[in-house]
Amino acid sequence: MLKETEEILSKMYGIDGDILELSKSVDNEISGQFDRIREIREFNQLKVLNAMQESHLSDNHFNWTTGYGYNDIGREKVEEIYARVFNAEDALVRPQIVNGTHALSLTIQGIVRPGDEILSITNAPYDTLQGVIGIREEKGSLKEFGITYKQVDFLPDGNIDIDGAKKAISEKTKLIMIQRSKGYAWRKSLSINDIKEAIEAVKSVKNDVIVMVDNCYGEFLEELEPTDVGADVIAGSLIKNPGGGLVLAGGYIVGKKDIIELISYRLTAPGIGKECGLMFGTTRTIIQGLFLAPYIVSQAVMGAVYCSRLFEKLGYKVNPRYDDQRSDIIQIVQLKNADEVVKFCEGVQEAAPVDSFVRPVPWDMPGYGDQVIMAAGAFVQGSSIELSADAPIREPYNVYFQGGLTYDHSKMGSLKALQRMKIQFEGNSKNFGEQL
Repeated sequence: MLKETEEILSKMYGIDGDILELSKSVDNEISGQFDRIREIREFNQLKVLNAMQESHLSDNHFNWTTGYGYNDIGREKVEEIYARVFNAEDALVRPQIVNGTHALSLTIQGIVRPGDEILSITNAPYDTLQGVIGIREEKGSLKEFGITYKQVDFLPDGNIDIDGAKKAISEKTKLIMIQRSKGYAWRKSLSINDIKEAIEAVKSVKNDVIVMVDNCYGEFLEELEPTDVGADVIAGSLIKNPGGGLVLAGGYIVGKKDIIELISYRLTAPGIGKECGLMFGTTRTIIQGLFLAPYIVSQAVMGAVYCSRLFEKLGYKVNPRYDDQRSDIIQIVQLKNADEVVKFCEGVQEAAPVDSFVRPVPWDMPGYGDQVIMAAGAFVQGSSIELSADAPIREPYNVYFQGGLTYDHSKMGSLKALQRMKIQFEGNSKNFGEQL
C-alpha cells in the first residue's frame, strides 16, 4: 500500500493505523488467489465477446421500438447472444422481469401444472421463493393450485445427498430445483461439478424430469455454467452478475427451446409468448453490461476474498475461506450479535458512492420472515453486483457481503465495516485484534 494511499484512508476515511497494518498483511496473503480469478475472467470475457461476434451484433440492434415491440431486432439479438453465452437453445431476457425471484417464479409456473411435484435437492430455497411455492403461506402460491413440494436436505458435510435425491423422485416429480448460491444459509455454494453430478444422478432415475438451476450470484465464477452440464433451464437477475453494473432492471431465463416457450406464455400470454414485449431502450445497456460482466464479477470475487481473510484473521468464522473454491460472489461473515451486524452494514453504507450519508436500519422486508438490514448505496437500486451487505436479524448473525464494481471499492467496504465495528469497543488505543 502506497504511503499516499494510507494517508487518504486515514485522513479522509478515518481508517485507524492498526486496521491499515492488518490490511497490508491480508494483501500479501491473498495475492496468490487472484491468478486463478484472472484466468477465469479472461476465459469468460472471450466467450462473451465471441457470442456477440458470432451473433453479428450491430449498432442497429440498439434502436428503440414502441408499442407491442413486434419484430424488435434488438430484443431478438439480446436473447440470441444470451443463448450463445450460456450454451442454451433459447432465452428470455426482459426488463419486465423485476428480479431474480420473479425470473425463478416465471420459470416454475411455466413448467408445472396441477398435480405435479416440485423437488428441491438443495434444502429449502431462498426465502422469497418459499412464498411462491407455498412453503410459507402466501396468497396465490403454487400450493393453492394443487402443486406439491418436497425437499432433500444437504448431507452433514454440505454436499448434495445424491442417494437421497434419487430416492425422493416419484412419478409426480416434474421439476427438480437446484440453488447454486448459498443464499441465507451457512453452506458452500455449489460448484459446476457438484451440479453436474446431481443432474446426472436424477436424470438416471427419471430422464424426462426437468432440472432448473437458480443461477443467481453464480454467473461467470467458473468457465462453465449449469446449462453446459445438463441443466434444462437456469434463471437469474440482470442487476446481479450478468448485468455488469449497468443494467437498470430485468432478468434472464435460458434453456431448452420448448421450456422457454412455455415460460414465455407465463411472461406474456398463451399464443403471444416471446413475440411481444417492449425493451424500453435497454438493449444497449443489457448487451454492454454483459460484455463487462466477466471483469466486474472478477473484481467482486477479489473483494470477497479480501473480506474473508480480513475478518478471519480477527477470529471471525467466514464462509467461504479466502482460499476455498468459489461458485458465487457472496461472502458470509459470522458476527457475534445483532449490534455487530448493524455496525458492519453501517460501515459498508459509509463506503458507498451513493447515499453514503444514510444509515441502514433493520426493517420488515417483504418476502422475509425476519427483519432484514441492507447496506446498498448503489447506482442501480438493489444491484447485488455493486457493493452491498445484508443480513436477516437472527442468530447466528451472519452478514452477507457481496459485489463491488472495482476491487478497490469492495476492499474499502470491508475496511469501513471493520472501522465501524471497532468504535463500539472500549480501549480503542489497543490493537483491534486484542480487543476481540
